[in-house]
Amino acid sequence: MVADVDDLIAPDAPAWFRRALHTPFFDERVDVDGVPIHYLAWGEPGRRGIVFVHGGGAHAHWWTHVAAPYARHHRVVAIDLSGHGDSGWRSKYSLEQWSAEVMAVAADAGIAGPPVLVGHSMGGFVVIATAAMHSDALAGVIVVDSPVAAPDPEIGASHAKQAFGQPKVYPTAAEALSRFHTVPLQEHYLSYVMHHVARRSLHAVDGGFSWKFDHNLFSAFSGSIRAVALPYLPEVRCRFALLRAEYGLVTPDIGDSMYEMLGRNAPVVEVPEAGHHPMLDEPLVLTTAVRALLADWDHSEPHRR
Repeated sequence: MVADVDDLIAPDAPAWFRRALHTPFFDERVDVDGVPIHYLAWGEPGRRGIVFVHGGGAHAHWWTHVAAPYARHHRVVAIDLSGHGDSGWRSKYSLEQWSAEVMAVAADAGIAGPPVLVGHSMGGFVVIATAAMHSDALAGVIVVDSPVAAPDPEIGASHAKQAFGQPKVYPTAAEALSRFHTVPLQEHYLSYVMHHVARRSLHAVDGGFSWKFDHNLFSAFSGSIRAVALPYLPEVRCRFALLRAEYGLVTPDIGDSMYEMLGRNAPVVEVPEAGHHPMLDEPLVLTTAVRALLADWDHSEPHRR
């Protein structure tokens, strides 16, 4: 629990955002194959649960303002995948290893029954693989703007590593924060969300400050990042929904292709006015979409392929 949470809230932040950041949470850890995996937990144990999974180079607190309000009725968890946030680092990363971490955190967090997984970008690839391997242990998965497509040699691990830049230590926190940006960039952001996320992304190191992710995490991708979850998508047997950001990476044709691979049996919903990172520019629209899906799943029977 962070005592000085008000230092992480910008003066112009609206009331709903302040309430979310003031919702009590706990920092928890579980060992997964010799590496400590950190996660945030809101709400009482013993309730049905939701596990939020961040994108590449991000961390659990990207979800805080979206995840915290669900604590009124759920056990809510946001994971730091290994190599990210406050979790430990590995010598090599893989989609399968990250999936094991998601399932370990869900088991450790005291969730009652099968959880719902919500994954953004690279985190969406992780939950797709998790759903393919553990469909019977999940209530469903919601994937947020994760483009699963045929291999594209121009969007590979080396390209992504270059986009995130070389590891750098900044002499002051202020200088580091002035350099904070997303990958990919998008046209709009909410300044008060960026204020919080940027400050949660930074930690002190020898010589100054740096970002909380391992630059070697891209070892998980030997080729095209967009193709990494391609073998897993047709194997998903639990409920599935794709939220496609209007100005994101899942173009209409990629959304149609994913719909076909899922046996034409999963909703593909556009998040209007959102860029690839909808929790940073349209968090309330994103929250509404997730709530609508959860409400529908509570009151309907899944169709089979």
